[in-house]
Amino acid sequence: MTNHIPTRVLTVDPSAPDPQIIAEAAAVIRAGGLVAFPTETVYGLGANALDERAVARIFHAKGRPATDPIIAHIADLQQLDALAYDVPSVAYALAQRFWPGPLTLVVLRRPVVPANLSAGRATVAVRMPAHPVALALIAAADAPIAAPSANRFSRPSPTMAAHVLDDLAGRIDLVLDGGPTPIGVESSVVDLTADPPVLLRPGGVTVAALLELLPGLTFAPRYLTVEDEAAPAPGMLLRHYAPDAALIVVAGRRAAALARMRSEALAAIAAGRRVGVLAFDEDAPALTDLSVQLVMLGSATDPEQVAQRLFAALREIERTGVDLILVRDPGQEGLRLTIRDRLIRAAEGRVIIAEP
Repeated sequence: MTNHIPTRVLTVDPSAPDPQIIAEAAAVIRAGGLVAFPTETVYGLGANALDERAVARIFHAKGRPATDPIIAHIADLQQLDALAYDVPSVAYALAQRFWPGPLTLVVLRRPVVPANLSAGRATVAVRMPAHPVALALIAAADAPIAAPSANRFSRPSPTMAAHVLDDLAGRIDLVLDGGPTPIGVESSVVDLTADPPVLLRPGGVTVAALLELLPGLTFAPRYLTVEDEAAPAPGMLLRHYAPDAALIVVAGRRAAALARMRSEALAAIAAGRRVGVLAFDEDAPALTDLSVQLVMLGSATDPEQVAQRLFAALREIERTGVDLILVRDPGQEGLRLTIRDRLIRAAEGRVIIAEP
C-alpha cells in the first residue's frame, strides 16, 4: 500500500444514512479497502475482519504494531457465533444488556478469523456498535468489520472526520463523515476467557454497570510497551492517545492539585517552555492569570461532557504549539475512571501526586 492514495470523503446523515452512500462504502470494504466511519465512541478505521490482507492494511496505514489486536465489529449476534466458539452464556446476557453499545467482549477465536486481527492470540475482541452508520455499513458489507480508532498509532483518537484526515489522508480509501461522535471515548473491554472475567480497558460502560452482571469482575490496569508480548486487548499500551507535547497528570485534592499545577506551570515558563492546561470549567478562575494556553474540558461534574471533549481537546491544545500540558486528575468514579485511564496513557505514566 502506498502512502499517497486518494482519500475520498462522503458526508452521511448520522441518524439516517443514505443507503447508496453506505453501499458505496461497503463495496470498498468487500474489495479489501479501508473505510473510516463513525461509531458512538470514536471514528473507526474499517476493513473486512475476515480478510487477512485487508487487516494488514489497517496496521500499515496506522503504523500500528502487530502486537496490538483489533476489535471485530458486528451487526447481529449470529456474527458473534461465527467469530467465536465456546461463547459463555454470560456473553449473551451482556449483549442483551449492553449491545448495541460501547462494550467489547474477548472470547475464543474461530480459525476463520485471521491471526493478525488478534495479534496471534487464541482470542478475538468483538463488539456491536450503537451508531446507525456503523451498523448499516457492517450489514451492507455482509461481513464483520475490523476497526481500531482511525488515527495514526499512539495519537489521540478521532471524534470528528477532520481528525481522521489530519492523521490518515492519503493512507486510506474513504471517510464517512457522520459528524462528531457522541460518547468520545472507546469501549470497555472485558475478557470472558478469564475466570473471573477481567476488565482489560475501562470505557463507555462503567464498572458499576458491568458488576451488575459480572459480580466477580476484576480490574488491574496494565501499561504495556510495544516490546511486550501481544496485548490481550487494544488500548493497553502505556503510550497511547498521546499529543506531541509532554503531558503531566496532577493528582490529589483539588486545592492541592491546582496549587501544584500553578507551581509546575510557573517553573516551566521560567525555564522558557510554552505551557498549556487542559482545564475543567471550575478550575479556570485559578489559572487564568498564568501565561498558559487554556483549553476547556467542560465541567468536572459532567464526566459525559468531558469524555466527549477529551480527544478533541488534546488535539486542540497540541495545535497551540505548547511544550508541556498539565491536567488535573479527574478521579475514578464512573466514567471518570475511563477519562483518567486515557490521560495516564496520553501522559505515558507521568503523574504527580500533589501533597495537601
